[in-house]
Amino acid sequence: MKFAINKRSIRFRLTVWYALILSAALCVFSGLTWFMMQQRLRDDVRRGLDEEANRLEAFVRGEEAEVPPADINEEIGDFCHALPSTSFLQLTPLSGGQGLRCGPPSTGPRAHFEVLQRAMTVRGMPYRLEIGASRQEMHRALELLQTLLWGLVPAAILISCLGGAWLSRRALKPVDEITSAAKAIGIENLAARLPAPGTNDELERLTEAWNATLARLESAVAVLWSFAGDASHELRTPVAVIRTNAEIALRRDREPEAYRESLREIAAESERMTQLVEDLLFLARRGSRDAGMPMGPLDLRDILKEAARELHSLAEARGIRIRVSAGTDEATIAGNPAALRRLFLAMFDNALKYSQSQTEVRASIVRRDDRFVAIVEDQGMGIAAEDLPHIFQRFYRADKARSDGGHGLGLSLAQSIAAAHDAVIEVSSEPGRGSVFQVSFARRANAGVAVA
Repeated sequence: MKFAINKRSIRFRLTVWYALILSAALCVFSGLTWFMMQQRLRDDVRRGLDEEANRLEAFVRGEEAEVPPADINEEIGDFCHALPSTSFLQLTPLSGGQGLRCGPPSTGPRAHFEVLQRAMTVRGMPYRLEIGASRQEMHRALELLQTLLWGLVPAAILISCLGGAWLSRRALKPVDEITSAAKAIGIENLAARLPAPGTNDELERLTEAWNATLARLESAVAVLWSFAGDASHELRTPVAVIRTNAEIALRRDREPEAYRESLREIAAESERMTQLVEDLLFLARRGSRDAGMPMGPLDLRDILKEAARELHSLAEARGIRIRVSAGTDEATIAGNPAALRRLFLAMFDNALKYSQSQTEVRASIVRRDDRFVAIVEDQGMGIAAEDLPHIFQRFYRADKARSDGGHGLGLSLAQSIAAAHDAVIEVSSEPGRGSVFQVSFARRANAGVAVA
């Protein structure tokens, strides 16, 4: 049975790094242990030699008072017999002459001994004292320690690698569980959420971030389904009207005027459906912020006046007057003329729909600090407080406005266009007293330069 090892996996890399770091730490620890043990053993040998030298000096001083000069060397020789068999002692007169040596033969290499030298006086004569101890026991202890380290360190590294692999697998197990749970979530069960580990660590924060993303995705998909359903519903009506008129016109022969009336109704519904499709396409393209909307310098006053002129005939037909007060100061921003014209048309159209005959719709542009504000105010029925938070939603229409012939996309388009121009659209309204829509544009210093 073959096991494939993914050398790029986090588990493999964690295990390798853990093994390398632990191996380096064990090697450093082993080297320091061996070095400190060597120094400790050498210090112990030197301390023993120093004590033996002190004992010899004390012995010589005591014997000088009791033993004749001729017998002093014999007494020192007796002292040497009490030394360990692996140690040696040598007294060499500094004035020349034969010295005294006892211990192992002098033919052995000095490197095998730890040697202590000092000056001492015997019967007033200066001598050089050399006392040494074999390093054999020290080397044997160090070799034993080295053998233990060479045997234990690889075993410890092997155990640590196995332990590191187990720990990494256990540490990454919650990640695998999160991955499996995430794979199980699809378009059909977006309400499901990843299980929170409750550890208050990076994994819990990752889970919370994923759950927040899923919540946003669920909300976006719900809006998408609602949008698709509303769009289908809105398109069904004009298509049904067109089909019905066509079928009625084809059932039997009619007068030319009857055919023209049917064609007029078909044309009107086709125009309404065309406008709806264009609005839907515009909103769909807004997924890419500035797609198809090049910016350039323009004067808001001109756009506002043009939109007012376009709806002048409609306003007159309803007995409503549009009054524009744009001032004399320039209101230049960077924007898209066609999009802004559509924004103001939506605002005027909304005001005309809900205004009563013999009333007035007022439009103006004012400057507030470093912003230009376009204001459209009507004297219509106003907007209920419970409807205000929703009027910019796609296809939203208050109950009392359902028979106005609109499809509920105008204000949503206006808000989308305002967002594309980094503008803020706001509304204030009171039932029975009208509504005030305001769009605030930033006055840019580079408005004279076209923006792609």
